[in-house]
Amino acid sequence: MRFPPSRRRTVVFAGIAAVLLVLSTVIFWPDGTPRVPRGAAPDSLTVQPCTFDTEAGAQAADCGTLVVAENRTNPASSLIALPVVRIRATAQPVGEPIFRLGGGPGLSNMDFPQAARLTDHHDVVLVGYRGVDGSRRLDCPEVTDALQSSDGMTGADALPATSRAFGKCANRLQRSGVDLTGYSAAQRVDDMESARKALGYQRIDLVSSSAGTRTATVYGWRHPEALLRSAMISVNPPGHLLWNPRTTDSQFGQYADLCRADAACAAKTPDLAASIRDGVATMPSRWGPLAIKDTNVRVLSQYAMHYNGSASAPNNAPAAIDAYLDGGPGAKWAMSVLADLALPTSTVWGEFASFSMLDAPDAKRYYADGGDPGSILGNASTDFLWGGPSGFFTAWPDSPENAGYRTVRPSAVETLLIGGELDFSTPPVNATKELLPSLSRGHQVVLPGLGHTDDFWGHRPEAGKHLLTTFFDTGRVDSSQFDRRPVDFEAVPLSMSTIAGLLVGVTTGGVLLGLLVLGLLARRRHRRGAPGRRASRWVRVLTVLPLGLGGWFLGVLFAWTLAPSWFILGSAVVVPGAGLLIGLGAYLAAPGSGGRFPGAVAAVAGALAGAVLLSLAGTGFVVPVLGIVGAALGANLVVGLHGRRRRAVITGP
Repeated sequence: MRFPPSRRRTVVFAGIAAVLLVLSTVIFWPDGTPRVPRGAAPDSLTVQPCTFDTEAGAQAADCGTLVVAENRTNPASSLIALPVVRIRATAQPVGEPIFRLGGGPGLSNMDFPQAARLTDHHDVVLVGYRGVDGSRRLDCPEVTDALQSSDGMTGADALPATSRAFGKCANRLQRSGVDLTGYSAAQRVDDMESARKALGYQRIDLVSSSAGTRTATVYGWRHPEALLRSAMISVNPPGHLLWNPRTTDSQFGQYADLCRADAACAAKTPDLAASIRDGVATMPSRWGPLAIKDTNVRVLSQYAMHYNGSASAPNNAPAAIDAYLDGGPGAKWAMSVLADLALPTSTVWGEFASFSMLDAPDAKRYYADGGDPGSILGNASTDFLWGGPSGFFTAWPDSPENAGYRTVRPSAVETLLIGGELDFSTPPVNATKELLPSLSRGHQVVLPGLGHTDDFWGHRPEAGKHLLTTFFDTGRVDSSQFDRRPVDFEAVPLSMSTIAGLLVGVTTGGVLLGLLVLGLLARRRHRRGAPGRRASRWVRVLTVLPLGLGGWFLGVLFAWTLAPSWFILGSAVVVPGAGLLIGLGAYLAAPGSGGRFPGAVAAVAGALAGAVLLSLAGTGFVVPVLGIVGAALGANLVVGLHGRRRRAVITGP
């Protein structure tokens, strides 16, 4: 069936409107965030059968919503909702349920694929963290924007801007009715207690990791009668929500010893720690025309050194060490770019700040004592967490409850401390010296060759399962199934140098492809004139992707070379190039355009307007997608209207 021209134009415009409507629905449609049910009472829980995806497949579970007070110390507090999942034990007899406490701060507690390792004879329960998983999420786009719009995330200009961003976020959240003092470790623990009671459990076990071990510690102090056993992986004692440079240097010393014992590594350097120190001290500012952000590289180096397992590559210790020994400026540039892409959005900054205020006095003392004493990586990593000497602890409200949980207390809860020998984030020596002596029924296992939490879950899964389930079932500690995992310095399947080459190659290739497509469109129009309407539609559809990506990548190259403080996924980088190339492409592919210059200007203007409107609705990698789609819709809408008006002039009234 063939529509008349006027009808076809109506159909086209209706199609564009439908696309915009669908995109708006996808962007703004309510997500799976729990809501407080009408008439719900504090500490009430509603559940229904569901399934939970684990590494062993979907398992039978109960999913529900827990309603709690936002601030339990305020009788007039508003209510918030938290998700709860109980993954059911698969066999009898069923022992105490295991409540999981994940790390962070600022990360969800609802993602735990390893739950299947513990469900043979135990329910596993996940309770969402307030401020992250609940009906009120403490997002701080101000902080993310400040980190993304810097020429180095912990540079001299960036730190004050980040601290101001935290202050702005706190003020905005409080003006909207959020009680930030309710988002403390103590109230998180009491959320777990509410879930325990609502599910009908008398006593529970805990499995915690990283910053979650701090919650487990507070749980043992606050409600010891509710706990049978607690297993802590990558233990974070009070005062250690920051990285002590001296401890970090001692961890580098361990890697240096391992390097000397490894023939391939020893052939590259007589002293690994000294080589990395020299690499940091002589950090190049550019790789050719591409800017390298010194503090970005330092921060990413700290995070990469947390792990040495292959599952964490390329963000692991072998890749970071390779970057310093073999990578050259290109590898440092890749680390700088990856830090910009990953770290500013790596956590929910408002919840991170609220929870971390537990250690605010320690951070203040650290900076008052002079901060970094001249360590290998310097202050950059702790500055990233806290914002420097005038960090967020000067602007973020502190919960009065924190005062009682800042120093170690005695505990009779049977506790197993598990640490990786090479853990840069939570070195086991901290738990050995500071927490273990306070545990009258405490045990510690230090696993040789392993780093932070992911290394524990990734290395010898059956050994980890045996260690945990034996402890939970009997109280015995049996780590005999673990062996020493040697650090494989050569296991770098994707080096930072390779990543640098891929980034430059793909970006430059995308720009050249976009310009080639534009050139071919111009050549065809010059030689053969305007295409027919049907051909025009196909050409405009098929050229959107190469033109859009080429335009965005053109902006990326500009940012990498001349504007390093511009974030490559931001509208300022995406819109100009994508709008220009897509607008020109739509004009060149339009059927029978009128005067060239006004038509081209109108098409580009439409593309730019569409790109701006849609790109502002997204975040992260969604921004270039929406920007390209918006540019295509805007340009084609203008071209369609321009063509309709021209035909109306030609045919007359």
